[in-house]
Amino acid sequence: MPKISEIQKRLQVLSIDPGPIDGVYGRKTINALKIFQSKNNLVVDGIPGKKTLAALFPSQNVDLPAQQSVFRLDLVWLNEARRLLGVREKLGPGSNIIILDWANDLDIHYPDDEIPWCGLFVAHCLGSTLQDESLPTNPLLARSWKNFGVDAQPTPGAVMVFWRKSKEGVSGHVGFYVGEDENNYRILGGNQGDSVSIAWIAKNRYLTSRWPSCVNNPNAGSFICSRKESLSWDES
Repeated sequence: MPKISEIQKRLQVLSIDPGPIDGVYGRKTINALKIFQSKNNLVVDGIPGKKTLAALFPSQNVDLPAQQSVFRLDLVWLNEARRLLGVREKLGPGSNIIILDWANDLDIHYPDDEIPWCGLFVAHCLGSTLQDESLPTNPLLARSWKNFGVDAQPTPGAVMVFWRKSKEGVSGHVGFYVGEDENNYRILGGNQGDSVSIAWIAKNRYLTSRWPSCVNNPNAGSFICSRKESLSWDES
């Protein structure tokens, strides 16, 4: 499977400008891949799926990873989330400019990273990689993601929404599915321990699972893994 930087280099060789060769699947790279797809009579979605990779690298036997891999090249929003692991809010006065930039890029009013930002993180990952996807009206509100995209089973890359404090209340948490065990989901999300991290959340807090409407809904498939860490109970 090629890396994002290899896709960028290949597009550059084909005289399609992907922007900086930085391994980041940003807007310039997405637009460049769409140009390539259009020229080759492929579905123009900016996603490096199996057919697009085969056309882009015709002399290589490239393919998507096997189903047992959580992170797949065509799950561009999940790969962006993984790239940002470790980003954390600034302790004390001031805010992490990276987090504020996510809001600025999406034209969302967000003045301070003391405000819960799990929804902002999900909005950045999806909005920066799936330009044709509609985001919730208020993406900062975790429970607003209950109406995102289309209904889906928990599967790698799915947007997972949970209640926080009480099931009947308004507080919530949102992140991306990356695995599960019998009683808990493994979630890659923002504002988990004040950072972008992977945390375990109890299944009895689950509200819904959603999938981007502009991406083919995969055959639902859970990813079973063992838990060694403690559960997360308060993502704020």
